[in-house]
Amino acid sequence: MDLLTRSDLPLELVGRGKVRDIYVIDAQRLLLIATDRVSAFDVVMAEPVPFKGAVLTQLSAWWFRRLEGVVDHHLLSVDADEIIAAVPALAGCRDQIAGRATLCRRVEVAPIECVVRGYLSGSAWKEYAATGTLAGEALPAGLRQSERLDPPVFSPATKAETGHDENIPVSRMVELVGAELAAELERLSRTVYAAGRDAAAERGLVLADTKFEFGRDAAGKVVLIDEVMTPDSSRYWPAEGWSVGEVPPSFDKQPLRDHLDAERAAGRWNGEAPPPPLPQAVIDAMSARYLELYRRMTGEDLAV
Repeated sequence: MDLLTRSDLPLELVGRGKVRDIYVIDAQRLLLIATDRVSAFDVVMAEPVPFKGAVLTQLSAWWFRRLEGVVDHHLLSVDADEIIAAVPALAGCRDQIAGRATLCRRVEVAPIECVVRGYLSGSAWKEYAATGTLAGEALPAGLRQSERLDPPVFSPATKAETGHDENIPVSRMVELVGAELAAELERLSRTVYAAGRDAAAERGLVLADTKFEFGRDAAGKVVLIDEVMTPDSSRYWPAEGWSVGEVPPSFDKQPLRDHLDAERAAGRWNGEAPPPPLPQAVIDAMSARYLELYRRMTGEDLAV
């Protein structure tokens, strides 16, 4: 599979995020292209990561299929032949869409990142260690890094156009979207996380935390959208590597974050764009982690 850093399709481009390019097909449908771009600390790297876009697309599709009957979703197809049949204008673009395109329903997107934390890690641990809180709300005293949270903590965040999303209390989410939608977002997030956590455990993986996005379809139904429990939206640990009080290895872009932290510590990068060049070893390590998570989660090697 060829690397793709920037798609160019004969459709109306309505958005280009850190990873995904979004195209309008018509009033009912969108096409999402997961490129091989990678970002860290809100900066997009110059070098792409092989197979990253395909892993994000195909693992999300695997989850959407597995969640049938659990939650409604926006997925229509990730099959290149089906997508070209539905959108003939893409007939000459197979190299850009094969494996990495998602044909989906258009919805009204809820302006909330729905984060569920089953373990205390990452930014949640940093805040808790400093203040004993998460998004300003108290958590039980005496928790340790990487400790299991039972029940999991629902931790909404605002969706930032630039920079970091901001963790907010549930009360603020209610102010933003209303009590009814807020309750439904929390219910669905907890339900989907529980399904993901159990499926991961069966495969020797810990789904430490994850974030979801939802929207309302034309009928007013709340549906799951975007990516689902991928290594970009989630923190996965190998079960054999997890222990309370430690930072387990994770199946994500941790090699990139570690490299950039070292570059900053050495004074070779100020944290702003442009980022420093990435060593091939860092790129290879990220690609291997994405592919390994796909294999462990689905039981199959990525078809490329």
